[in-house]
Amino acid sequence: MLRLFAVLLFALGVYAAAPAHAQDSVTCESQNNRYRECRGFGGRVRLDRALSDSPCIEGRTWGTRGDVIWVDRGCRGRFVSVRGGWGDRPGAGRTVRCESTDNRTRECATGFRGRAVLVRQLSDSRCVEGRSWGQRGGNIWVSQGCRGEFTEGRGGGWGGGPPGDPGWGNANPNYTVTCSSSDNRRTSCGWDRRNGRPVIVKQLSSSPCIEGSTWAWRGDQIWVDEGCRARFGAR
Repeated sequence: MLRLFAVLLFALGVYAAAPAHAQDSVTCESQNNRYRECRGFGGRVRLDRALSDSPCIEGRTWGTRGDVIWVDRGCRGRFVSVRGGWGDRPGAGRTVRCESTDNRTRECATGFRGRAVLVRQLSDSRCVEGRSWGQRGGNIWVSQGCRGEFTEGRGGGWGGGPPGDPGWGNANPNYTVTCSSSDNRRTSCGWDRRNGRPVIVKQLSSSPCIEGSTWAWRGDQIWVDEGCRARFGAR
């Protein structure tokens, strides 16, 4: 009976791995570009190593839901649990500049263990996560003329569900929202969730806009705080 149950889980694309506490990492693979779920850690997870040529981009080709890690569109990666606080890790608080010259793709080592976020766009060319910049393991890649400064974000859970969630894949590339924190106060701005996940198109303030710290989003709202002013576009 147990064997039959395991076969059914495999057929449904759920990897019946050993309990998370009994292992240090989970390998999850999207075969033939298909969506797949694997048993995860039940907490924050980071991509330790990409194993595929297809990009593994958090919120787009991989993510988490409860104690499940999901992958899609050919992403194959090794994932590990993120434990402890944010302030005592190598790379925490550092800012890394990465620049695409002559529209070429470039990778920059960061030392980040968590998710990289765009702090400031330095180029006229748009820096849009998943299009002209992204993260692969401990590296940031930029392309299409994107030049920016990146730091390691804090917090999480502000959207980016797997393909198939409401609004996924319907992004309008011309849709933007400008949201401003006046007098360093928190401000909420409406966001059309049919466009998916918002990303910073251009920072308009001298105060840093750091996802999870001075800005974030949930559903149909973006909030900004501590003087962050930015224009957000559809991912």
